[in-house]
Amino acid sequence: MQNLMIPGAVAAALLAAPLSAQESTPSAAIAGVTAPPMSARDFVTLPRPGAPVVNVAGTLAIYSVTTTDPNSLTRSTAYYLLDLTTPDAIQVALDFGMAASSPTFGPDGLLYFISDAQPWDGADAISRVWRAAVTPDGSIAKSQVVAGFADVDVAGFKLAPTGKSIALWGEMPADCAETGCADSAPKHLPGPGTGRLYDGADGFVRHWDQWETPGTHNRIVVYPLAGWNAQVAWKGPQGGVPAAGRDPATALVADTPSMPFGGGEELAFSPDGKRLYFTARKADAAEPGSTNLDIYVSDLTGAAPTLLTGANAATDTAPTPSPDGRYLAWLAMARPTYEADTLAVQLLDLKTGKVRNLTEGTDLSFGSLAWSADGQSLFATAQKVLDTPAFRIDPQTGAVTELNLMAGNEAHIANLTPLPGGRTLFTRDSLGGPAELFLSDGVGQARPITDIATTRMGEMASIVTRRFSFAGADGDTVWGQITRLADQTGPIPAILYIHGGPQGSFNDSWSNRWNPRVLASQGYAVISVDFHGSTGYGQDFTDAIRQDWGGKPLEDLQKGLTAALTLDRQIDGERACAMGASYGGYMVNWIAGQWADRFDCIVQHDGIFDTRSFYYSTEELWFPRWDFGGTYSVARDTYERWNPANHVDKWQTPMLVVTGEQDFRVPYTQGLQSFTALQERGIPSQLLVFPDENHWVLGAKNSLQWHDTVFAWLDRWLKPEAEAEMAK
Repeated sequence: MQNLMIPGAVAAALLAAPLSAQESTPSAAIAGVTAPPMSARDFVTLPRPGAPVVNVAGTLAIYSVTTTDPNSLTRSTAYYLLDLTTPDAIQVALDFGMAASSPTFGPDGLLYFISDAQPWDGADAISRVWRAAVTPDGSIAKSQVVAGFADVDVAGFKLAPTGKSIALWGEMPADCAETGCADSAPKHLPGPGTGRLYDGADGFVRHWDQWETPGTHNRIVVYPLAGWNAQVAWKGPQGGVPAAGRDPATALVADTPSMPFGGGEELAFSPDGKRLYFTARKADAAEPGSTNLDIYVSDLTGAAPTLLTGANAATDTAPTPSPDGRYLAWLAMARPTYEADTLAVQLLDLKTGKVRNLTEGTDLSFGSLAWSADGQSLFATAQKVLDTPAFRIDPQTGAVTELNLMAGNEAHIANLTPLPGGRTLFTRDSLGGPAELFLSDGVGQARPITDIATTRMGEMASIVTRRFSFAGADGDTVWGQITRLADQTGPIPAILYIHGGPQGSFNDSWSNRWNPRVLASQGYAVISVDFHGSTGYGQDFTDAIRQDWGGKPLEDLQKGLTAALTLDRQIDGERACAMGASYGGYMVNWIAGQWADRFDCIVQHDGIFDTRSFYYSTEELWFPRWDFGGTYSVARDTYERWNPANHVDKWQTPMLVVTGEQDFRVPYTQGLQSFTALQERGIPSQLLVFPDENHWVLGAKNSLQWHDTVFAWLDRWLKPEAEAEMAK
């Protein structure tokens, strides 16, 4: 490994002439590799499938595919219809005749979707719900608008099983009785200047990536839905019932679905359509320090909703009524202010009022929930070691049975949809490739029913992922993975890949952001370690990182890197870089001061540099309070014990710092502080700032720039021949 103690004059020259991030392509000279490896542009332009929706009979599915033009990098989304009753059926493209999103089948067999098309001359260009007839050949006819708000975009909708009503949601002022109130003056803009004035009682000032408008929330309104008549024009919103209650004096003031990531999984009609169950996050001064999501039920009369989960001050979400209406299942955590507690399956008998924790006997945290078509079972997914398999739960006994839908190769199963006749539709993705749709008969071995990206992936150099385990901190078993090109021969430079969360995992799944396959395709061996704090290994293992951010996790990473290098002798441990985002970004800042002579370079994305300034600038305060044991003033010693800023005098490793100006979770000033520390010590460094990105890099052009910049930085320090070529 090269000497990282760089003389000041050389460092100054490097800083004065930063490495330009030319668009990278995998080296044609990767030893042993003949097929073209995946390039950054290949990765960014891969088609991205969406979750499927199915008709009531379970015979037809619709799914989306988002494509990115390889030249302009503009994205577009198309929708496809697939016959689930015919093996090897060919998907049919749908032409809505207008911009459309969120299509779903109604109980009447019609297709409902959102569009901002103008239904009449002079209509505002806002999103409304439309419906149309769809034929097996994909033809769409008789489109008509059927629901919407007067002056607010519809963000989403849910149809009652009876087809007689529809729940719409969108952002609107809480003091509106029913709909938009477009003329309401935001109270945080008193004028005469442009200043935003916030009160301490308002709760969030900013959240995730946007400044808040106090008093404006996600709200659900339920409207009657007229029967199909293509000749009758919609007359505008009439007779809507706010799920939070009609009277502003008694109505629930909350975001529902919750912000910023809640959606249709947070609300459900009863089978008879007479009640609406929904998840709400109360909006008040306590909100930034709370993880208390609750489930309410509205009788759709306009009265204030009834709180069903008031006994639990932690998260309750995903209300899922049984097909016969007797039971309500949902997912719940037990510990307030903790985002990564076990999600258990709760079951309420709506006849007797009795609540049971169905899964308290298993150490799994479930991430989705659905009833079988006959109502005899619940289906869910949960992380288990490095996979996310599916499980069947008996609602009577609570027995949990792991299903074998992919014959021991589950990887990451999601969007689990039980169908009539015991069939199951789901998506599966892995480190090897993005999601495809699969269909299982009788919860047995599933078969793929789409080829969205599989064939395209097969044209590129393949990877191999090897799982390994070792004795980590406290002697606990810790798991990791090595991902590399299958045919590459050594010596192969190493990347220590550190996941975020910190309660997370680089499990066997596809990512559209931090993706091991595209990194391995540049000629690197990608080593990821599920250190203490990771998910999928039981709740005790996940909890072990609390108040120990730089302790056991760092020990696991050190031992895991040694174990990987011992396991695969083709990996060149003398040429190694470390990279991570979010908590992973924190960890590489920590490594820079605690393991300073180990790596040739570091990539740090949205990582915490100073735990004190982070505490006073992040938006969801429950997070640092839980992980560090309290507020900064209460748990000062813990914050400072694990504070990377206290160890910058030992920094010496070249570092690329990446941040987004719209990141309010780990504000971009944390990245600026890291960069300042690097500059004043003469350490080679670069700073990549995205003015229009949040905690994630989502835009196609930005993603390509991110990858090109990161790959150029890695090549500079791990591939001397690349640096020499750039110097010409």
